[in-house]
Amino acid sequence: MGNRQRRHSSLLEVQTYLALTLAAVLILALQTFLKREAWWIWGAVWALGMLGLSLILTNALQLPDVLWTNGELIFHRSRLGTSWSILGWLIFSVSLILAIANANREASQQLFRNRLNYWWPIIFLMFTNDILLFSGIQITGQPIRLLIAALMAYVIGTHNVPDLKQIVRRVMVYILIAFTIVSFYVGGFLLLQAIFGNEPNFSPLLAGASIALLVALFFSPIMALISRNVNKWVKGDQYDTSHTIHEYSESISNILEMDRLASVAVGIILEAMQIDRGFLFLVDASDDANGHRVFRLRSARTPEERLVVSVELDENGVIASYFTREQKALLQYDLDLLPAMQAASPLEKNWFSQLRAEVYLPIFAKKQWIGLLAFGSKLSGNRYSKEDLTILGSHASQTAIALENARLVDNLVRLNYDLRQTRHALEKNNNDLQRIDQAKSDFISIASHELRTPLTIIKGYTEMLLEDPNLDPNFKQSMNGIHEGTLRLHEVMDSMFDIAEIDARSLKLHIQSVDVSQLVKEVCIEQAGMLKDRKQSVRINLPLLPHVKADPNLLKKLFHHLVRNAGKFTPNNGRIAVTGRYITGIANLPNGALEIIVSDTGVGVDPNFREIIFTKFYQPGELRNHSSSKSRFKGNGAGLGLALSKGIVEAHGGRIFVESPGYDEINFPGSHFHVILPLSKTEGEEERRSEPLRFDMIQKEVEAG
Repeated sequence: MGNRQRRHSSLLEVQTYLALTLAAVLILALQTFLKREAWWIWGAVWALGMLGLSLILTNALQLPDVLWTNGELIFHRSRLGTSWSILGWLIFSVSLILAIANANREASQQLFRNRLNYWWPIIFLMFTNDILLFSGIQITGQPIRLLIAALMAYVIGTHNVPDLKQIVRRVMVYILIAFTIVSFYVGGFLLLQAIFGNEPNFSPLLAGASIALLVALFFSPIMALISRNVNKWVKGDQYDTSHTIHEYSESISNILEMDRLASVAVGIILEAMQIDRGFLFLVDASDDANGHRVFRLRSARTPEERLVVSVELDENGVIASYFTREQKALLQYDLDLLPAMQAASPLEKNWFSQLRAEVYLPIFAKKQWIGLLAFGSKLSGNRYSKEDLTILGSHASQTAIALENARLVDNLVRLNYDLRQTRHALEKNNNDLQRIDQAKSDFISIASHELRTPLTIIKGYTEMLLEDPNLDPNFKQSMNGIHEGTLRLHEVMDSMFDIAEIDARSLKLHIQSVDVSQLVKEVCIEQAGMLKDRKQSVRINLPLLPHVKADPNLLKKLFHHLVRNAGKFTPNNGRIAVTGRYITGIANLPNGALEIIVSDTGVGVDPNFREIIFTKFYQPGELRNHSSSKSRFKGNGAGLGLALSKGIVEAHGGRIFVESPGYDEINFPGSHFHVILPLSKTEGEEERRSEPLRFDMIQKEVEAG
């Protein structure tokens, strides 16, 4: 008998040690489940506890057999190991309860909270088993511990566990229905027997059948009543699915304003399904600098969404790939815990986390992702069921058409706004440019007037000194340089003065009959020095042309700038040609006109700059080659020649333009400057008195000239 008691006592001690170990394993498993970084602290506590237990069992501390006594009660050393284990079990158990309670309170996702709730049955089973054990009641085979291990493995290893609240609700409904039916049946049968039991024709079988028939008739109302009350008691969700979908469809079908669509669409769902928050985002697809598809999520500007910053999702990212591939709801619970979602960008995950939403539903139209609905937790505290996600998916599908129409209207509104802003900016820039152009005109006017007099004085004195036969030859060479510079500066001032008069529309024309052919020949002869330096040839080929009523000095300046410009942008040994023709009367030239074309074999003109080159001070960016030489290849001047040419032609009522295949410094495509001078009625009718002009200025003739 004594041996049996000792064996029982030893077995009880071993089970106590196992209870301590199981409690430690549970709290370590919970810390790992909650992803706590300080889980190792509990491992260290368990290790210290086991170390203390080993010291007690081996009596390494040389403790006496009797540790404490008051004369009546004795605490033996042999009981110290069991007491130590129970104390450690109590510490781990209380810590386990507190950890689950804190985690449940801190959990923001109902699905995760539901998963945490499965730890309560584990704790209940552990307490039941261990309290029976400490009370001296042993269960053979320890099936409860086996059930604890199985349930713990299921909770840790299963991502989506059944809704515990729903299970409890259904169990309660079934129990109450069964209890109500049995009570109704037994009570009814006893009542019939008490009333009609003494009757000779009373049949218990018939009475039971009658009660069963009544139960069958009232089963559905009873079940509905019990389900309703149980749902209220455990805070179940109650809403009419068909009514919600119908109301939603009618409310958003004709809305075209984006703000109103977002408010109505989100508001109906929030009210019908009792959700605390909701968002509607627009999805704009575009390509980034690397050619990757990027989806930009921006708020539809409901009051709550104005503070939400937009985010860009890469099409190859985990989140965007899930939406475009699966085209179904994504839960924040899955985004936080699924291993496949852990590769998502931290920026993207943080953006979704800051919304404090629980479910995201993509909106597709014509297989294109155009929107996203996001909803927070339910006010009831329940998780989103499959039925809820199905209803939300239906709402997302119904939103697609309305959202697509509203996006079109929104894009038009934004485009109109952008156009207005652009127009205002253009008007402002145009005013600024006008002020700048006016400032340039004022500068030209002031500079040309103020510098002409001192330049004339310098020019006169240098000419007087050069005519002095007694001037030292060394000084004469210097004076020649000063004179040439003065002449060039005087030429620039003359051009600036003419430009100023053109801008002020005060250019005075001294009209007389001009033989354009002879005038062009004189200009080319005057350019003989530049042509000689550059080894260029000039060919003049003009047919019989009538004289034109014009200002000869201005026309001479016009062709002077055109021929010089042609020579400047034509390489050495290049060719310049001047041709012309008579244009008969047409709609905008009723009396006909003369067209003179100055062609070259130079670098040409970029088609994008055909108008810009006629503006004041224009300097081609690729041709910035400043030089004191007027004839150097691509050498820049003041940038006034072509602007002055245009002003002179337009002052005569004509038109000037350039034609060129393009700019090319290798193949030299050349350019053709066209000058059209209108004729008066008498000029158009008069006989063409000029003889055809054929004039080739080659290097030899240049030297002779």
